[in-house]
Amino acid sequence: MICSNCGTEIADKALICYRCGQATFEARRAPAPPPAKGRQIILVVAMIILILSAFFLGQVQTNTVPEWVRYTVMTLAIVVLAWRLLQRRRGRGRIRQ
Repeated sequence: MICSNCGTEIADKALICYRCGQATFEARRAPAPPPAKGRQIILVVAMIILILSAFFLGQVQTNTVPEWVRYTVMTLAIVVLAWRLLQRRRGRGRIRQ
């Protein structure tokens, strides 16, 4: 078989050309689309808040944690749980391949 990209002779059962890396067959499935940027930003902000709150929560034994940290952590936990539940409900109607 001859590579359609570089013209090198390759084995008949080769999946890719050893010289240029070109696939010798058509893909059966399209690649997954990249995640939305909005989700990435939300996840990064949530992770930063959780990491910062972890530093404050290290002070729980001395009972010096500010009230806003407690409420922020509880609110984030509720938001994340609600978000995951909504995703699961939306995912039930879809057909998995």
